[in-house]
Amino acid sequence: MSSKTKSFGTAPVFFTAISTILGAILFLRFGFGVGTLGFWGVILIILVGHLVTIPTALAISELATNKRVEGGGEYFIISRSFGLNIGATIGIALYLSQAISVAFYVIAFTESFEQLFNIAKYHYGWDLPRQVVSIPSMAILAVLIFTKGANLGVKTLYVIVAILAVSLGMFFFGTTEYADISTFSIFKAEFRNMHEFFFIFAIIFPAFTGMTAGVGLSGDLKNPAKSIPLGTTTATVLGMIVYIFVSWKLAGSASEADLLNRQLIMGDIAIAGNIVVPIGLAASTISSAIGSILVAPRTLQALAVDRSFPSKKVNDYLAADDKKGEPQKATLVTILIAIVFVAAGNVDIVARIISMFFMVTYGSLCLISFLNHFGSSPSYRPSFRSRWYFSLIGFVTSLYVMFKIDTVYALVALGSMTLIYYVVDYYHRDRKGLEIIFTNAIFQLNRSMQVFLQKSRKRSSFKEWRPSSICITDRSFDRKHAFRLQNWLAYKYGFGTYIHFMEGYFSKSANVEAHKNLDILVSQFDRIESHVYVDTIISPSFTSAIAQAIQLPGIAGMENNMLIFDSDVEDNVSLERIIDNYALVNAGDFDVLILRTGKKKIDTRNDIHVWLQRTDEHNANLMILLGFIIGAHPDWKKANIKIFELSTPENIEKSKVELQELITKGRLPITLKNIEILEEKPGIGIREMINERSIDAGLVITGFRGDHLKHDGSRIFEGYESNALLFVNSHDEKTIE
Repeated sequence: MSSKTKSFGTAPVFFTAISTILGAILFLRFGFGVGTLGFWGVILIILVGHLVTIPTALAISELATNKRVEGGGEYFIISRSFGLNIGATIGIALYLSQAISVAFYVIAFTESFEQLFNIAKYHYGWDLPRQVVSIPSMAILAVLIFTKGANLGVKTLYVIVAILAVSLGMFFFGTTEYADISTFSIFKAEFRNMHEFFFIFAIIFPAFTGMTAGVGLSGDLKNPAKSIPLGTTTATVLGMIVYIFVSWKLAGSASEADLLNRQLIMGDIAIAGNIVVPIGLAASTISSAIGSILVAPRTLQALAVDRSFPSKKVNDYLAADDKKGEPQKATLVTILIAIVFVAAGNVDIVARIISMFFMVTYGSLCLISFLNHFGSSPSYRPSFRSRWYFSLIGFVTSLYVMFKIDTVYALVALGSMTLIYYVVDYYHRDRKGLEIIFTNAIFQLNRSMQVFLQKSRKRSSFKEWRPSSICITDRSFDRKHAFRLQNWLAYKYGFGTYIHFMEGYFSKSANVEAHKNLDILVSQFDRIESHVYVDTIISPSFTSAIAQAIQLPGIAGMENNMLIFDSDVEDNVSLERIIDNYALVNAGDFDVLILRTGKKKIDTRNDIHVWLQRTDEHNANLMILLGFIIGAHPDWKKANIKIFELSTPENIEKSKVELQELITKGRLPITLKNIEILEEKPGIGIREMINERSIDAGLVITGFRGDHLKHDGSRIFEGYESNALLFVNSHDEKTIE
């Protein structure tokens, strides 16, 4: 796109916005609204409508003063805040709304010739279609804009706004016989037909949507950061004031029947109304059409510059400027779209969808502003400041009103935008999306939650146990067993931090290598549905790494309470290292899990076997809970949990009753047929029984005690034939509630 001369100041923004705000709806539908709902009913519509438009105007003003706003107006603001893919999605919908709005205003423009149509019908019997005027009008407008560009449009706006001001002045100074005898008072006025409120709202609301029209000129403004806030907010507030006074004037100057049945009722009230009001209608509608036909091509061009469309040729074509710096190709496309809808002659159904798209745009702008306030990014430093609650009100009201107007059309609009997003995202997978703006908000939310949880733990004596585990290993690139285990634990009920250990001293080169390793691991684990936070640690020894890790805060705001070690059955060195550091971990009040696996992958299609014995008083409940938590992961959906308990002959029945009662009261999904009490036999230990009964189990869970580890060392973990065993040492006895 060639460089442009940015010559416009604040006036074009203001005049483009106010001429669009005070448009067709003002002259054609406001009387009908007052007649249906009464004075206060329409005032309520104005107030609710401006709960959307005023926060949006403030949000635009704020966003426009945070960074340089280039061509594309609202699209540029949204795409640079939500990312190019989200921006393109909303931008395409916004462009279509703007382009079809040109047709809507041209069709409304033909209503200013109502008297001519009536003369033709009653005097000559000609029932002429509105296209007799609308199509030539669209053609003339197209030729003027296409050949003269924005300068002609802006100059014309000044004349049109002057005509509009005169028409409104004549209306306010006008009077009627009804007004002379009317006892209307705002204190006596009442609400009428409130069951039709949102039906009338849907008709009137487009009157307020013009406040962002001037933002589309952002690429032609000398100082967007000044002109957009001042022009937009001034036009929005002035438009609201005018609409309030128009409602008051209509309510006191015409009967309910005339308001309902006379489309140009303002002409009956204004001085020389038969001439002034049609001229005002013509001026307002043609100015709105000019505003839309100036803005829409610039939105389309900005979309093409950002390569939003799948075809390179289409993007290059639409992004081009002519010699004067005008988006000539984008203007041509806009004119063609407008002509199609003008020829159709009736855009009522399309206009409702257009309103939905505008509401989505306004809601998005308010949401962006709110998230920027909430995220508190240091780079967000607008010179114009709104308030976060204004932006939140605007977003919530936009969403609420969409569904109140028409749920079907709201769903159609949102569904269409979802489809557009998937198409754009398919062709631009390399571009970031929503995470750009949500990242800071998530950081702030996480910080607040962490502080809240820390304080709440001090206030409350109740602690619900759930696993918050750390796994430390230097075998991340050739063994994924420990990560899979931690992912199972963190899937639904727990939290996990997986740490890749790099032995050495911290240095610049080591730090660079650590970041590279982290990127590789995150990329690898991203292929799995990961629920684990991954990190790296550089430390002189495995022991010092453990000492550092067990002092880390938990990622969920709760203290870490479990440490997972990974051990290969053929790697005795790693096992000895784990044993040497057991006392250190135990000093931190951590539960210890040691995963011993062979070369084969853990087979999640087979059952989980939990083995209990009399020496497992502290470990038993934790092993059962771990079996339940791991089994809840979708990987284990075909597996059952089986519990085996070793007992002396005289205690077999007692042990069975106690275990069944524990499972029942604890509401654990373990069937009673999967509980088996085995008799202890002299000379046959738990190792032999596991080798006999659990050789084909997907995972075997059994316990170990710290005093046995100190006495027997690595022999505790050796001699098992199962492919995957999880040895559990609970720091304290867990309660199954």
